[in-house]
Amino acid sequence: MLSSLTRNRALTFSALPVAALLAVVGLAPLPYAIAQPGSTADVLGRNKGREVITISGAPVRETEGKLLMTTIVATGPSVDNDIATVADAWFRGDRAVLPRDSVYPPGKSDAEIEKHNLGQMKQSQDAAVVAALNHLELDPKDIKVTLHLADIGGPSAGFLFSLGIVDKLDGDGSGGDLTGGRTIAGTGTISSDGTVGAVGGVALKTQAAGRDGASVFLVPKDECSQAQSELPKGMRLIPVSTLSDAVSSLRALGQGQESKVPSC
Repeated sequence: MLSSLTRNRALTFSALPVAALLAVVGLAPLPYAIAQPGSTADVLGRNKGREVITISGAPVRETEGKLLMTTIVATGPSVDNDIATVADAWFRGDRAVLPRDSVYPPGKSDAEIEKHNLGQMKQSQDAAVVAALNHLELDPKDIKVTLHLADIGGPSAGFLFSLGIVDKLDGDGSGGDLTGGRTIAGTGTISSDGTVGAVGGVALKTQAAGRDGASVFLVPKDECSQAQSELPKGMRLIPVSTLSDAVSSLRALGQGQESKVPSC
């Protein structure tokens, strides 16, 4: 997710595609966006006064612990960062310099970009609900799930939404919380069949997670090496390829079955 640092109207997205960083920063003009760790949101909690996940048609558990979806923020599509700003960001571990066209579709207005990313979030939410209910072998016709996360766009919150739904409906499968009472963070897209996809920006997202108290980070398996590059001290990375992988890993972690918890 990203929000403009330099415009009055902030745009927030949950996915920031990461392209290859340029080898030379001293070229002009400088059509680059600069990204940094953003905010987090607990999908098991409330956002702007409303429950992020509300469910009707099935018993809902009281949960402990947190499931944090993570974000990054970036300078806006109309901003040309000067060479000093780009050079400073290039050598900082809490910044990323990205070709602007890899972050924002070229030729689109701020309003068009916001509409596109909010559309991606809606598709992601729909897939998250289907994936979670399929995992639990529940009929989507009998259960209504509403997801609310204000001012957020893009697809990379989908995976955490699915985990939140599973925790609220089933927990760890034996009466406890899927989180084990921990603060768990992560990122990833989700498809309706439960496949977890890469999103980019994970090295910045782990920093956002660590800042906000997470001790475990669930990362799409293909992005393990990126997540390790700026990993906060003491944070545990767990690679996942599917929603079932994540649920199994968190259950094993909660039960102290360390040998069953994969690592990057």
